[in-house]
This record gives sequence, C-alpha cells and structure tokens, in this order.
Amino acid sequence: MPDRLVLATRGSKLALAQSQLVAEQLSQHAPHLQIELLVVKTTGDKISDGSLSEAGGVGLFAKEVEEALLDGRADFAVHSLKDLPTEMPSGLTLAAMPERADPRDVLVCRDADGIDALPEGAVIGTSSPRRMAQLAHYRPDLRFHPLRGNIDTRLRRLESEGLDAIVLAGAGLLRLGMADRITQWLPLEISLPAAGQGILAVEARADDTRTISALSAIDCRTARVCALVERAALAALGGGCRQPVGVLARVDAGMCQVRGVILEPDGRDCCRACVTGGLDAPEDLGRELARELRQMGATRMLEQNKGSWSTEHPRGKQ
Repeated sequence: MPDRLVLATRGSKLALAQSQLVAEQLSQHAPHLQIELLVVKTTGDKISDGSLSEAGGVGLFAKEVEEALLDGRADFAVHSLKDLPTEMPSGLTLAAMPERADPRDVLVCRDADGIDALPEGAVIGTSSPRRMAQLAHYRPDLRFHPLRGNIDTRLRRLESEGLDAIVLAGAGLLRLGMADRITQWLPLEISLPAAGQGILAVEARADDTRTISALSAIDCRTARVCALVERAALAALGGGCRQPVGVLARVDAGMCQVRGVILEPDGRDCCRACVTGGLDAPEDLGRELARELRQMGATRMLEQNKGSWSTEHPRGKQ
C-alpha cells in the first residue's frame, strides 16, 4: 500500500467534488494514505460555446488528464464515466468504479413543475442530441437552445436567457448538494440516460499494481457490471455523444437487465429494446442489446444520424 498518491482531475466544481468523494472513500480504507490533487485543464473545459459533439465528442474532458497519468505526473484520475471513450488508451485501465449515483436525467424548470406542465413551444436548454431527440419524441412541440458550461453556468443561463427549463444529469446536482434545484426526475420512458451516467471511473496506469491494489477497495461490482454492459452496447452500436442513443443497465437478484433506445435526430421515430441475462458475461449482454436494436431498424437510424447533427434541432425554431 503506497503512502501518497497524486489524483489528476479537472478543475470544475463538479470534478473536484467527485474527486473529493473518491479520496474520502479511499481514506476510509487506508487512513494513512495522503492524496494530493493535480488539477488539469482539458480541451472540453476550453469550449464555452457550441456543441461538444461538433467539437469532437467523447474524450474532450479526458485526454489531458490521461496524459498526466501516462507521463507519471499523477497516479490515478477520476472521471465521469460517460466522458470516457469506450476504447481505453493503451497503458491505462479502469481500476475502480465506486457505487453508482442515480443515473437519471432531471429537469430544472424556471416556473413549471415538470415536463407535462411546460407551455406549448417551451424552450429547453441542452446541447445533447440524446436528450433533444427523446424529449422531442415525447413532446414534439418543444424547442431547443444550445447550452454549454458547468452546472452553475447552466443554472444561471436558465434565468438570464429566458429558458423554460434545462436538462441535467441528476447525479451531478446530488454530488454538489444541489438536489433542491431539481424540478423533476425524468422517467426512463421519457429520457433514458447516456451509457455510464452516474458512474465515476477511477483510472490508473495498467502496470501500476500498487495503485490498482489500493483502488480495488472502493470498486463496486454492481457499478462495474452495469458499466461493462452499457459501454459494450454503445461500442457495438458505434454510438457516442453525437448519436441520440440511451443505454441503462440494472442489476437485481443476480440478473442484469439492460434497456436501450436509438432515435432519429428529430425524435420522430425510435427503436427500443430490453434484454436480460446473468452477470458472468456483461459485455456479451451489451452486444446482445445492440443486435436487438439493429434488427429493429437502428442501423438505418445510425447511418442517417452520421454527420447530420447540429446544435440546431430539426424541429421548431431555435
């Protein structure tokens, strides 16, 4: 067991809160362990306007942090799992995934008390193709406004830009102690989360056995199984933040159920599937879900979506 470890993290309020959470969990298992933070600014942090999917998508919040691991400046790093590409960089491994927070999306409204109470033609702040397509499928009258920035910035823009509501990952608000800002936890039938949403990924060098051993104390088998299932499904579909794809796995009584949805960019049509299996081959289960979706017509939608997405939603005036 090492005496000191350096933790690489982004500098946003949420990233720091997540890193502190992991550090506290580690300290419970190894009180003698000293953990130092190395704050790294990523490409994603430098993008203040426009869509992440247009700027390159998944990986924008991870690359520079991973470089700090690979060059030895840090021993481990903490990410939101959904920010990581499904293919790991050579030399790195996911050493731990602590217990998952609630993975659902939430609605934060300016006046209404939920999605059904929003006025006709309400303007929703989000730059996520997945969220836009699913909300448009549920309510075709909704309009969408590009929304970037950290959570505080997005909450301010709800008021300053006259938006009716914004959509966020509920886990982020919970980890920041801002649960009181949540208007509604969106039902899974309305908004299925991104693969890995709510899971923290603790990354280390694959050959650093001492650090990996220390991090294993905070690994949650249920979170890891769900992560493997969801990421395998996403990889098999070739999806990412550019695609309107939602995937969510849940473990209960020794079995894993995984649900998936793929939509046309405007939300007019969608494919949904659900498969259940054991815990011994989670990646196979994810690939089975992908096959089910493709058989239902997802291949056509994925091809249609390639290169076609912009922050301006196909339905309604932005």
